[in-house]
Amino acid sequence: MIKVAILGYGNIGKAAEQAIMQAPDMELVGIFHHNDSIDSIQADVVLISTPTREVQHFAQSLLLRGISTIDSFDIHTEIYSHMQVLKPIAMQHQAVSIISAGWDPGTDSLIRAIMLAMTPEGQTYTNFGPGRSMGHTVAAKAIEGVKDAVSITIPIGEGKHQRDVYVQLEEGEDWQMVRQRIINDDYFAHDPINVIPVDSVQPFDTHGHGVLIQRQGVASGISDQQLSFSMTINNPALTAQVMVACARAAVRMKASQQYGAFTTIHIPPIYFLPLDEEQAIKTLV
Repeated sequence: MIKVAILGYGNIGKAAEQAIMQAPDMELVGIFHHNDSIDSIQADVVLISTPTREVQHFAQSLLLRGISTIDSFDIHTEIYSHMQVLKPIAMQHQAVSIISAGWDPGTDSLIRAIMLAMTPEGQTYTNFGPGRSMGHTVAAKAIEGVKDAVSITIPIGEGKHQRDVYVQLEEGEDWQMVRQRIINDDYFAHDPINVIPVDSVQPFDTHGHGVLIQRQGVASGISDQQLSFSMTINNPALTAQVMVACARAAVRMKASQQYGAFTTIHIPPIYFLPLDEEQAIKTLV
């Protein structure tokens, strides 16, 4: 049995607990809050379900002890540098760190990679939502002067998105100053944004989300190949399930001495599954 611990017990951490309990090859050995001491964690692999901007600190601390880590780091522009920080630590201490392991980045990354292999020339558009972005919501909540917030992602076509951020202010805060802090945050600085003051964010809070990935490209010199993938999902539940699958992959990679930091596109898909080789081939191929 793979011994798994959870670090961070918000929406993703709670969903991960359920996913681990249902996994036939895993044992949950501990749940730790992000402000707990992590020195006592003893596990084969730890799912880090803290806010993205806290992930790297915790991952480094665990990898230094030879404990493999899974995170759902979701700032796309910083994923490569995040991997480069963790890679030498994981290699030196014979551990595996699988980063950005959610549905996007994560499993959607695999879909985009397969589409590119199928149509080497072309254009891919990833359209999110409409739905609540966990990463953007956490980022908005962390802004000075914000009591509570929900960030809704709205697709506007061709991979472009609008962010509608519903904000409940701390008492006595200046609305225009808080609004500007949100707009300037790197999570929000690259998209059209509406920052909307509300008395309560509860009417806008939801775990629903989705994605439509479309590619138009060329295969074997023939154009007009149309590829698409779509899903409508519960955001934290699917993120947690992907992290659990990656925990299984991390243990298998470590067993074969493949140490370092990886994204989902580095990993053989068979490693994600609670199946042996024969079962996987007979079921899927």
